[in-house]
Amino acid sequence: MKSQPTLVLDRVLRVLQPLVRLLLRNGVTYTVLAGALKRVFLDAARHELAQRKMPQTDSAVSLLSGVHRRDVRELTRGAAATIESAPPGPLGLAAQVVARWMHDPSFQQADGSTRVLPKAGVGASFDTLVAGVSRDVRPRAVLDELLRLGVVQESEAGLALEGSGFAPRAGFEEVSWLTAANLHDHAAAAVANLQGEANFLEQAVFVDQISAESALLLQRTAKAAWKQAFHQVMQQAQERFDGDAELPAPERQHRARFGVYFYSEREE
Repeated sequence: MKSQPTLVLDRVLRVLQPLVRLLLRNGVTYTVLAGALKRVFLDAARHELAQRKMPQTDSAVSLLSGVHRRDVRELTRGAAATIESAPPGPLGLAAQVVARWMHDPSFQQADGSTRVLPKAGVGASFDTLVAGVSRDVRPRAVLDELLRLGVVQESEAGLALEGSGFAPRAGFEEVSWLTAANLHDHAAAAVANLQGEANFLEQAVFVDQISAESALLLQRTAKAAWKQAFHQVMQQAQERFDGDAELPAPERQHRARFGVYFYSEREE
């Protein structure tokens, strides 16, 4: 019977397989990844020591992470020591604007679909939409970002929201960050459950020995289920965001993410 560390390593390597394919297709080799992983291990070790209320000395970090103390000293000194985990600045605000556009009744039609908005004016306009999210950024800058990402279409009738959600068609940096954020939180939920630290929703439906046509039908069913769940959860998320805006900043330090995925392939 395999030991628990061996089991954990096996499972993590399984998770890494598609990510390694992504790295290879974009010219990132094993040597580059191995070097970059040192910083990931160091950050994780510091976090673990902090949770245990233990001193975060170079020796302690090196012992827990397995990274040589020389590398610990080099990688934990200076601004380069922190892994970049924040989204590109305009992207976070753009996503909030799209969310409000989709779920604020002021910017919806009678059937619940999003309204075509004028750029400015009294009442429902793009300028008032952006102002409802933040007054620190000019609406024109937000519009330029949404147009660049292909999320909004501009015509003589006004500004129309494309698609059923914030899924940028353009900008590899933005799309890759969204992918990383989703996968990170999915993995974090699964790990917290596995370690007995939480009881997050993390479930899936699995079926095999079906035809390609059946897999396609299931994908369509999953998309329909996501659309319904998205609107329900997003509506409450917007309500909570607006309601909590009146609370002091120290009471608004939590975040939450709800997602769903579908995957199918031909079995080897």
